[in-house]
Formats: sequence, structure tokens, C-alpha cells
Amino acid sequence: MARIKPFKGLRPPKDLVEQVESRPYDVLDSEEARAEAGTNEKSLYHIIKPEIDFPVGTSEYDPRVYEKAAENFRKFQEKGWLVEDTEEMYYIYAQTMKGKTQYGLVVGAWVEDYMNGVIKKHELTRRDKEEDRMKHVRVNDANMEPVFFAYPDNAVIDALVARYTAGAPEYDFVAPVDGFRHQLWLVKDKEDIRVITETFAGIPYLYIADGHHRSAAAALVGAEKARQNPNHRGDEVYNYFMAVCFPASQLTILDYNRVVKDLNGLSSEEFLAALGKHFTVTKMGKEEYRAQKLHEFSLYLDGEWYKVEMKPGLVDESDPIGSLDVSVSSIYILDEILGIKDLRSDKRIDFVGGLRGLGELKRRVDSGEMRVALALYPVSMQQIMNIADSGNIMPPKATWFEPKLRSGLIVHKLS
Repeated sequence: MARIKPFKGLRPPKDLVEQVESRPYDVLDSEEARAEAGTNEKSLYHIIKPEIDFPVGTSEYDPRVYEKAAENFRKFQEKGWLVEDTEEMYYIYAQTMKGKTQYGLVVGAWVEDYMNGVIKKHELTRRDKEEDRMKHVRVNDANMEPVFFAYPDNAVIDALVARYTAGAPEYDFVAPVDGFRHQLWLVKDKEDIRVITETFAGIPYLYIADGHHRSAAAALVGAEKARQNPNHRGDEVYNYFMAVCFPASQLTILDYNRVVKDLNGLSSEEFLAALGKHFTVTKMGKEEYRAQKLHEFSLYLDGEWYKVEMKPGLVDESDPIGSLDVSVSSIYILDEILGIKDLRSDKRIDFVGGLRGLGELKRRVDSGEMRVALALYPVSMQQIMNIADSGNIMPPKATWFEPKLRSGLIVHKLS
């Protein structure tokens, strides 16, 4: 069962939140962060992307960069750009994208739940990326950015959240980069805090939706601090890390699409003919065509869109991994026809998040940079939960969650 607790968040004053808040560290590169921060010394990028305070080209893994993060974090607190709440509480965080709102609870998630599998994963993590985030957590002694969890829908939590969100929020702004709305409410009432804690104690599992490396780093540093403390009791703040938990039904997973540089020596006609072995291929014309259901793909080639439907009986539908469209496309199109064996390392393939739209696929093919584009129907949250429950791992580049959590609304200190 899931163990969570409230905490004293470190937050910007209401009138500074739009100057402090930022995109997550891993959705933009150093130069994009440098441009977005501009002359704004209050931008969280100075803590989560502190290489922007060094000359262009400085590695984000330079030891001086981590030290700068800690220096800037101290500065933010000294200048009052981040202020610690005086009491432990939960927070309700709402995100609105294209008219749809999802409501998450910001909580302290128990480190041991990550270690024992109550917090379930669906992706592999890389040790080098874990170590980078661990260094960042260690040097700041804080979780600067939250991780993104899903949980099975719960009527008690839904009702409590609805009651709070009927009132005025603490923060309410539209992020300039994506145009999405972000709101935050404070849950200070002791009885409401008790209800949230006890309700989650009855929820068997939490699921990492986005932020596997941050989750691993936060949990590993928490466990490390416990081992290093000779007087460890188990109730210290480092036993928890910051997560935003959303009801699974509210989450939006977009398509995560593929573009490929060449047809592996085939002509367009030969490639389309090869597709016909396992798929029914229908030319849809020059207007953008989006896949309408599972086991259907849209393909862009030579200025034309095609509907590509999997033929019956190709996969075992009871196989949670093999029946995924990302697996079907990888095995029967990318590997069998185009010769792409490893999605992580092959330089002939690139990936485009669905927020960019089909127009981005068309642009990259029409420009001559890429030869063909393949758009997938989005994975469902239920599929992700089924795979996590079965102890399996999603294939690479399978999920794209939007909207992303904004960073800088709340920081979780570890001491």
C-alpha cells in the first residue's frame, strides 16, 4: 500500500512564481534554457540548468556546474525567491491543456515504496543519467523538481480535490512556452491531510508516468542518507521524495512518432509492397491522416499519407508487450523492412513527440532530411499499468505525456 506524507514546501512568493517557474530540466537543451532564462536571474534554470551561468559549451556534467546549482539554490533562499512553508501540507496542482484539466496531489512519496515495488516502473533507467540526477539532489540536499505519478482513480480523493479547486488558487498562470494553464492550491486542514494520507494507504500501487531517472535518483539518495545517518529513525524528511500524483483516467498520453532517413535500399514501391505482407495499406491522399485506433498507423511518404492497418492474427493480444503498437511497428516495419534493430542507438531513426503534430513529420520528410514518417496511435494509461503490474518494461520511445509538470512551483528539502 502507498505511503505518503505532507511536507513543508519551499515555494516562490505568489508575485514571483512566473519569474521562477520553468520547464523540466530534461525537455530542453542548455542553449534553449539559456535563451528562455534570458536576463531573468530568478529563473529556476539557474538551479536546474546551471551551465547557463558558464560560457557556451560548458558541459552540464562539469563539477563546477553542480556546485553552481547549490550556490544558486542558496541565493534563491537568501533573497526570498523561494520561501519555506511554515507547516506541513499537501498541494493540489492543476494543469489545463486544450480545455482539458488534470488534478494532481503533490506529496512526499516514501523511498521504501520505490525500493519494494509499490511504486511501479515501466521504463529502464540508465546509470549515468541516474548518477547525474543523484549528484544534483546531493549537492542541493533537495528534490528541485517533482516526479510524475499516476494512481487508480479514487472517489474520496476526487471529492476532496473538487472541494478545494472550487476556491481561489494560490498560483494561477499560463506558461508562455506552451500556453498551458497551471494552478496550485494549499491543503493545510489537518482532517483533510489525514483523509488523503489514509486514503493513499489503501491504494495498492503508484505508477511512474514520467520521470523514471528523477524517481530513481531521489529514492537512491534518500536511501543513501538513511545508511549514512547513525541515528536514522525512519521519519526524517529524506525518507520521502516529491511526486505529483494524478488519477490515471485524467492523464493524456500523446503519440510518439518515428521518422527514418532512408528505405533501407528499397524504392517507395518496394517498401509499400513489403508492408503489404503484414498490413493493409490504403492511400489517403495529401491531407494529414491520423491513426484512429490501436493497430493502425499513419505513414507519410513522397508527399502522400497512407493508412496502415495490421492484419488479424499477427500478434497475441494477451501479450502486454508484443501487442503494443510500438512493438508491432518496431518488429514488422522498422526491423523487418527497414533494418533498424536498436531504437536507442540507430542513427537512421529519430522520434517526434505528438505535441508537435503530424505537420512536423511532414516537414521533416518534405525537407529531405527524412525519407518516411510513421505515426502511432497513443498508448493508453491502462496498457502502461498492465505492463508495470506484469513486471515488464515498455519498449523505448513508447510514451509521451503532456502537459509536462512545471518546475519551481514547489521544492522539497531533504533536511
